[in-house]
Amino acid sequence: MRRTRTHLSHFNTAAIQPSMGKRVIFFINNNLNCVSMPKGSVRTEGDVRKLPSSQFRFASWHCLEEHDVRGDQLACPRVREGPAEEELSVNSEDIFLRGGRRKRREERTQKWEERLQENWENCVVLNLSYQDLGDPYQLENFTRILKRLIRVEHLQLVDNSLKDLSSVRLPRCEILNLHRNHLTSVRQLPKVPAIQHLCLSENSISSLSELSLLRNTPLRSLTLKRNPCQFLEHYRSRVFTCLPNLLVLDGIPKLPEDCVPPPSPAAARFCIIL
Repeated sequence: MRRTRTHLSHFNTAAIQPSMGKRVIFFINNNLNCVSMPKGSVRTEGDVRKLPSSQFRFASWHCLEEHDVRGDQLACPRVREGPAEEELSVNSEDIFLRGGRRKRREERTQKWEERLQENWENCVVLNLSYQDLGDPYQLENFTRILKRLIRVEHLQLVDNSLKDLSSVRLPRCEILNLHRNHLTSVRQLPKVPAIQHLCLSENSISSLSELSLLRNTPLRSLTLKRNPCQFLEHYRSRVFTCLPNLLVLDGIPKLPEDCVPPPSPAAARFCIIL
């Protein structure tokens, strides 16, 4: 038997709007501590106070079957389907070891109508930022959704503590924002053959040699600010050497001095005395 568990966070999901054309889903940033005001009233700085839901603000999973919090008191609730009861009693390692069997069981029991309601395959512009993926079950389900984004062109994945997306393929994605995650290598990026604008700022990428993996893509703009690799010697010239078709790096267009290839490591060891 599967329960519905309520997870409270700063962020609220807007409803999927049906349309004849492209489908767009946005995750909107709101403040959990803001009290909704009556219609026609004016909010002042002193009107902000804590809600009863604030006690669950930093929690991962909470079963709220019996509580004193009313629905109109929740500024930004996030309701998710939690793991089965038997899975809550085992640790995360056991969950991953049994992942294959569990996945097959879920696919047998999940109705086709439920998958049609999600309709991730038709998303073109999607914002999945600030998801607070603190539970292994949440991360697994989040990865499952990413693998279904076969038509997405503009994807925001800001501040999700993501470590490895190499198993994900986004064949039509042109704009990808992975700002403030935990990526340590370009190899951990999803497969994005159509990428044009890529933001990797505030990650932990320390090497530039793997940028050559993006050479065969139509990449025009790349952001690597606040990564360890930004402090390497001849940083900009090395990036443009790996990506000769790149036009903009860290918001700065390609300059003439960026076209000068960096000196080889062997030449750097010699010292000329005049």
